Amino acid sequence: MNIAERPTPSIAVIGGSGLYSLFDPAASRLHRVDTPYGSVDVTLGELDGRATAFLPRHGASHSVAPHLINFRANIWALASLGVKAIISSAAVGSLSPEHPVGSLVLTDQYIDRTSGRADTFYDRGSVQHLPSSEPFCPGLLAIARKALGGGVVAGGTVAVIQGPRFSTAAESRWLAASGAHIVNMTLYPEVPLAAELNVGMVNLAFVTDSDARAAEEDLSAELVFARLREAQPRIIASIAAIAAAIPENYAARQLIEPTEVDAVLARATA
Repeated sequence: MNIAERPTPSIAVIGGSGLYSLFDPAASRLHRVDTPYGSVDVTLGELDGRATAFLPRHGASHSVAPHLINFRANIWALASLGVKAIISSAAVGSLSPEHPVGSLVLTDQYIDRTSGRADTFYDRGSVQHLPSSEPFCPGLLAIARKALGGGVVAGGTVAVIQGPRFSTAAESRWLAASGAHIVNMTLYPEVPLAAELNVGMVNLAFVTDSDARAAEEDLSAELVFARLREAQPRIIASIAAIAAAIPENYAARQLIEPTEVDAVLARATA
């Protein structure tokens, strides 16, 4: 099939730190999507035979800091392409012995500790109150658990901090005491924004470090990226396994009235 004739992607992958490409360049194409929040470059290709869209959260060369990511543009772009399910990857630090360094985690809850991020599409003309008791799609979580079996920690609460700095030791202890198992800088507001457009999301987190528990190791960006490079084949294989297990007829939860979602996607682009 000609690359230009590839079917509309129903699945997307958002690559976190360390995951900046996913497809063979010869079998994929870069597609620029204009959104009301700015333009987004999305790569269209195939993952395990499924038409898939891919975008690196931090840009192709890790040039976008966590607090500067254009989350609304990214999610709007994917939804406008027809994406119904998003598999995201993320680098996280561990706050819990049940989530050790080197493990893969299917995140199922978050605690938002960010500030000042644009975190809703319904900030003009329509007020929508998103149900958030189960922020990640339960259906996709069940699919991912079955696909990955014992190779993943099934469940974990992520504390999302502002970044780009890492936590202090006191903050790590406080986050753990608040019920968080892992810590990250980017999953909020990405997760609720997808839900606001009735797009399902599942997150595969890789535990790179012990956060700021200095007694165990000295945390640095170099340490994080070294472990991500080593784990990349495992992360990609796990993402592919989840994508292959998502049924063709997958339908995300409709947490927002579809007409309201249609109105957001009909907004004029920038």
